[in-house]
Amino acid sequence: MFDLLSQIKLTDVIDILIVSYVIYKGIMLIRGTRAVQLLKGIFVVLIAWGLSVVFNLNTLQWMMNQAFTFGVLALIIIFQPELRRMLEQLGRGKLFSRAGGDDADAYTEKLADVIKAVNTMARKRIGALIVFERQTGLTDYMESGTAIGAAISSELLVNLFVPNTPLHDGAVIIRRNVIAAAACYLPLSENPFISRELGTRHRAAIGLSEVSDAICVVVSEETGQVSLVMNGQIVRDIKEESLIAKLYEELRQESKHKKDKPAWPFWKWRSRDDG
Repeated sequence: MFDLLSQIKLTDVIDILIVSYVIYKGIMLIRGTRAVQLLKGIFVVLIAWGLSVVFNLNTLQWMMNQAFTFGVLALIIIFQPELRRMLEQLGRGKLFSRAGGDDADAYTEKLADVIKAVNTMARKRIGALIVFERQTGLTDYMESGTAIGAAISSELLVNLFVPNTPLHDGAVIIRRNVIAAAACYLPLSENPFISRELGTRHRAAIGLSEVSDAICVVVSEETGQVSLVMNGQIVRDIKEESLIAKLYEELRQESKHKKDKPAWPFWKWRSRDDG
């Protein structure tokens, strides 16, 4: 044991630390993207390969070997956006910057402003699509829109969706307690059983909820009805009380302190009749 330790040089320690830090920054870089799900799939493939070796499953082992032959090239293609982002950050000197901490109650801190904005847009029949990011990262969709990075306010949300403005078409994505991006393009659902009465906003909300755990709130510009979309399901014309309760219940699960009281008082909620 001591002989082995005596063979370790200072350069070996530095080498291990550098590699560990690069791996850590790589994980932090893809943490907010769909690449996390891809990594889980790769992990499942590795488990299947290990089982094929242990139990002598020749056919499966041959398939895994063929997959690994082109695996490096496939990884480069699959993770091309993340690799590009890493190189860009390296060029800007941001790869070694310190990442900010998470706010445990960030999801619910500004929820009152969101509901106030939804009520205003429903009353004025302004079409809107607001997305709450949860565990599945939505960075790829944020990059399709315009970065905002502003604190949540009802006035800003309403202004973003006012017709004939540059950012009104598309979705607003909320990450923690920040409006991260606006005018974002989302995948449309291909479910043939969706009602033909639903427009592009509703189909985009359903499509995103089918590929992620995001929660979407949609305001119809034709009827002014508010819909809640999650897990590929839509609740149309949801009542304000039900919307508040469901959003608070689902988003509060993301916080680390589940027993804490909400950061906003319930008596500050305004009904749709308020100005």
